[in-house]
Amino acid sequence: MISQSLKLLFPGLGLIAILVFAAVVVLFIGSGELEGILTEALIYMIMVIALSIFVGNSGVISFGHVTFALVGAYASAWQTCCSSIRGVFMPGLPEFILHADVPVVLAVLTAALIAAVVAVLAGLIIMRLSSVAASIALLSLLFVFKTIYENWGSLTAGQSSVVGLPVYVNLWVALIWVALTITVAQTYMRSAHGLRLRAAREDEVAARAAGIVVWRERLIAFVISAFFFRYRWRFVRAFPGNTGCKHVLAQHDFPHVGNACRWGLRSLTGAVIGALAVASIRGVLRAFEQGVQIGGGRCRSHRGCRRLHLLSFFY
Repeated sequence: MISQSLKLLFPGLGLIAILVFAAVVVLFIGSGELEGILTEALIYMIMVIALSIFVGNSGVISFGHVTFALVGAYASAWQTCCSSIRGVFMPGLPEFILHADVPVVLAVLTAALIAAVVAVLAGLIIMRLSSVAASIALLSLLFVFKTIYENWGSLTAGQSSVVGLPVYVNLWVALIWVALTITVAQTYMRSAHGLRLRAAREDEVAARAAGIVVWRERLIAFVISAFFFRYRWRFVRAFPGNTGCKHVLAQHDFPHVGNACRWGLRSLTGAVIGALAVASIRGVLRAFEQGVQIGGGRCRSHRGCRRLHLLSFFY
């Protein structure tokens, strides 16, 4: 009985143990660069695993999940940015938000719930569409929200940055959220809802004939995925030394998510390996762009830097 229960926890439990070990090793080495790379990798894992909850189980390709990242990022910013200047940057916010001083953890959870509510409202319509139509509708949803957030200056500061955000992201915070995301993703995959959704993914007609309400199963996965996907964007530009929160641009981070997704949206192990690979490659390229020691001198070839910068775009 115990061995059967342990089997249900793998590979998630094993992946969490490996990541904890890697975090301990990095902290023991004491390299800030390695810590930053691993933290970035953990952030990508949250994104890919959250995306896999919906895409991997439903088979519906989603380019619209950044919508929930956008909603969640600003929802948390409204609650946590500097209250003394909030009215200057975003004077159109309701009075109770203008003077609110919400603890960071509560703000994160509230923002995630708001993103999930948006997913419910959008999903009630979009999840009833066919797979291809749903993918197009999700991309359209992203463009609509992006346009609104970029132009509604009284609520989002428009094209400006929202400053005064507390920087709370570190290696252990990212690790805790990765562990939670992995646990939820694996629990969902092994649940009856996950099994029904994968059945619909393989043969939607047969699933409907068997009594599965496909749109409802898609909606459940969609909402869970949106709740966790938004957390990555609370990390946006929130590494040590940065106190601003830039607008979320899909074209900046989706190539990185796409590279991680190549390793397997239907596999937790693939998501972890892909995120580690992408973050490691980006870290190495950043090191080369900043210059490397060669024979006692520092190489800063402009042509080489341009080439490396171009390579970093694809990773």
